[in-house]
Amino acid sequence: MATPSSPPSDDSPGTGTTTPLGGRFWRLWSASALSNLADGVLRVALPLAALRFTDSPPLVAGVTFALTVPWLLFALPAGALADRVDRRSAMLGANIARGLALTVLALVLASGTASIWTLYAAALCVGVAETVYDTASQSILPQVVPRRRLSAANGRLHAVELTAQQFVGPPLGGLLVALGLVAAFAAPAGLWLAALGVLVTVGGRYRVERAAPAPLRSDIAEGLRFLWRDRLLRTLAAMVGVSNFATNAAFAVLVLYAVGPDSALGLTEPGYGLLMTAAAAGSLLGALGADRVERLLGRARSLWLTVLTFALLVGAPALSTNPFAVAACFLVGGVGIAVWNVITVSLRQRTTPDALLGRVNSAYRLLAWGTMPLGAAAGGLLAQFVGVRAVFAVMALLVLTLLVPMARIDRAALGSGEAEHGAG
Repeated sequence: MATPSSPPSDDSPGTGTTTPLGGRFWRLWSASALSNLADGVLRVALPLAALRFTDSPPLVAGVTFALTVPWLLFALPAGALADRVDRRSAMLGANIARGLALTVLALVLASGTASIWTLYAAALCVGVAETVYDTASQSILPQVVPRRRLSAANGRLHAVELTAQQFVGPPLGGLLVALGLVAAFAAPAGLWLAALGVLVTVGGRYRVERAAPAPLRSDIAEGLRFLWRDRLLRTLAAMVGVSNFATNAAFAVLVLYAVGPDSALGLTEPGYGLLMTAAAAGSLLGALGADRVERLLGRARSLWLTVLTFALLVGAPALSTNPFAVAACFLVGGVGIAVWNVITVSLRQRTTPDALLGRVNSAYRLLAWGTMPLGAAAGGLLAQFVGVRAVFAVMALLVLTLLVPMARIDRAALGSGEAEHGAG
């Protein structure tokens, strides 16, 4: 059982789906908005900054690899940490680390001594801190709101995360890079430190009460066993892993396809940022409407349709060189991403014991997100040998293979996990 052992009084049970989410949730929501705005700026600023040092596809894709490889290397220890320490404290420490890493990067850029390797080092540091922050923030939510309100809470969190990270952050990042690289990296550092100030105001303790923790290896193994024995969660994690591999392969080289007078789309740096907001706009619509889509179509049909939208998202640049057509496909893909995330994250939070949630989240993300650096590396190498446009076509075909495991996930399978673990 967590401490506090129950949600705050304004989240008390008994009022059904109209139960307020509570003040602590909205402070977490505000911190998430600031942190994800910083993420959005950084994810556009890094590849655009890389173009200032090199035009090599593998080297440009390398910044995405450096940012995401910590999910392959540090996801499991981050999950064990989230189940051992106060989860809010872990989030505070992670934001301090991210802010300091980009402050140092901005200072090195200002001195004129930076290189592509400096970007890699900063991206790696930020990525390690991100594994801790994201695992703790996803694990803390059932301690803040009632479990029956998790879909609503996740929908609101997902909406603000996507709005900040993909809708506001990318055009802001493109604009800041156009103004100067120092500003482009100083801004997210400041945003993470602002999020720190909001998190400090969140009351309560969020350390899980449990027997004396086992050795780290045993702790990690317990989370892995839980995930491996749950066929549904294991299948969903593997599916996300394939999707993230394809998406990161495509988006790691998208900047080469989109930016510059000789590129296929011919966009400017601010224009590239605006293109990336199309997926965010779709994700915002999807997050706000995920609850309704789930009720209308059911979870199984909703997830099946999202697979098709993922293929459209990564394959769009192979189908058209019209930036408006590509943006329209990104919009549809964004809707699918949000609907998938709200449904599957809520399912995982409902079916996992709270004392295991950090480790199960990290084990899930090892499968689901550990493929991101591999995808980024594969995208860069594939673009080097067969061309950038071919990357999008190949990855769209890869995503379509997910329809095979999706055929085994029906309403009964989705409901059985909640019944088994007593979720209400």
